[in-house]
Amino acid sequence: MVAKVLTFGSVGVAVAAVFLSAQFAYFPLVLLVLGLAWGFMQPAEDVSTRVAFYVLAFTLPTIADHLDVIPMAGAYANGFLDNFAVVIAGVAIGNVFVVLMNQLKAAAA
Repeated sequence: MVAKVLTFGSVGVAVAAVFLSAQFAYFPLVLLVLGLAWGFMQPAEDVSTRVAFYVLAFTLPTIADHLDVIPMAGAYANGFLDNFAVVIAGVAIGNVFVVLMNQLKAAAA
């Protein structure tokens, strides 16, 4: 249930950030906190999924920049993907800390 709320909430805030970024300057912080919560509450168990999050967090803004050539809708698509990349970066950071905590617990035992 929490995963659904975080997913839909992240998408909703990313869409709102596209249209209302001038009115509220802290959208990136909200998106990062949502991503961190998502990463801590639903960590990726396998290495390939974690690597996919790392690669996507790094490359998605670059891919999104190419959408600006689409008339009318390109800037909005670019803004949404840039904002959602912040969420994905938060998930990736959360996953790094979960893996680190698990490795520290295993080393201490």
